[in-house]
Amino acid sequence: MSDVTEQDFDLIVAGAGIVGMSTALWAQKEGLKTAICDPNPPGSGTTYGSACTIATYACIPVNSPSIFRSLPYLLSNRESPLSFNMLHGLRNPRWMLSFLANCRAAKVKHITQALGDFLVHSDGGLDPLIAEAGAEDLMVSNDCLYVYSTKSGYEGSKDSNAMRAAQGVKFDDLTGDEVRALEPNIKLPIHRGLLYKGARHVTDPQELVSRMQRRFEALGGCYLSQKVTRCAPDDAGVTTYLANGTELRSGHFALTAGARSKDIQGTGAEKLPLGTERGYHVLYRDHGKMLSRPVGWAEAGFYATPMAQGLRIAGTVEINAVDAPFNHGSTAYLQRKSHEMFGNLGAPDAEWLGHRPTMPDALPVIGPSNGSDRIMFAFGHQHIGLTLGGVTGRVIAGLVQGRAPQCDIAAFSAKRF
Repeated sequence: MSDVTEQDFDLIVAGAGIVGMSTALWAQKEGLKTAICDPNPPGSGTTYGSACTIATYACIPVNSPSIFRSLPYLLSNRESPLSFNMLHGLRNPRWMLSFLANCRAAKVKHITQALGDFLVHSDGGLDPLIAEAGAEDLMVSNDCLYVYSTKSGYEGSKDSNAMRAAQGVKFDDLTGDEVRALEPNIKLPIHRGLLYKGARHVTDPQELVSRMQRRFEALGGCYLSQKVTRCAPDDAGVTTYLANGTELRSGHFALTAGARSKDIQGTGAEKLPLGTERGYHVLYRDHGKMLSRPVGWAEAGFYATPMAQGLRIAGTVEINAVDAPFNHGSTAYLQRKSHEMFGNLGAPDAEWLGHRPTMPDALPVIGPSNGSDRIMFAFGHQHIGLTLGGVTGRVIAGLVQGRAPQCDIAAFSAKRF
């Protein structure tokens, strides 16, 4: 809808990725009059370019005690999945120092437990939305495979895998031959593999969000292809200002704009240490049937996922400004490594850059703004937004109605900063 003038809503949502659309759909189907605003097509941002996994096992943060000894190698090696812009780091010392502080063992244990406890609720938040949107055909339930090409890589992950197991994550520890029996097209030497039981993937994440949008509108929800520039909360509600000059009034406002959340003034998010991990993917359209499930290569830092458009190679972490130029070195790395993994796939048919919204402690921000209970935060999901989008939306829709969450979200409070 583009002809909306000022009117009242129970909830306005800014950002139509998986987190925002989940929030809007949960709210609308629970009877809240809801509008969602985004100048770009729903699901066309970071959601679109993800590794497509519903990674209910992904409770281990990027932060790690080993980062202190491995960081020099990761930053200096051309074959590293991590790249870092030193100038950007110097301009953002607060984020960098906080990230390193959260690499301590006690902090990592806290982060792992908080994520693990929340991930248990992922399916309960997402599955009702998949059913509501009629998107069951986009889901593939065939587990997820993680492979180690070296003994040192496997041995170095034992502590993390033990932490996953302690959180109740179920996986089979496989030999190289067992991995190859599951996925015979992998040419890479394989030392060991982990098969995460019950994991799923989405064959087209943007189509999932698009169907959620259509169902949202069918239920009476309002989609506005407009950018939110600022909002102003008061005791009775929130006034939202759109780029086209429209002013909207609502009881609550949900900020779900991912890495761009700090761009919207008046929410309080601009005071939080929200950073971005730039991630890349390349796509091979003619090779989508090479795998039967997502396969992550641990040492190389990416997933290979069979999807509707072909074989997607998605991963890497680039610490840099949101608007920095496209780093073709990252996509060249993914091309080289994908050829190591599968043999000569030819040149990629497409390449992509996206922005993972990341807090320095690898935990999302979910719940009221520090400045006003009328503004709800739901951003910072880093690598697992697709997985946690549904349950986050359910939590926010409940909070707007004064309902306590079914799961503990204390660790995700904005007040921790």
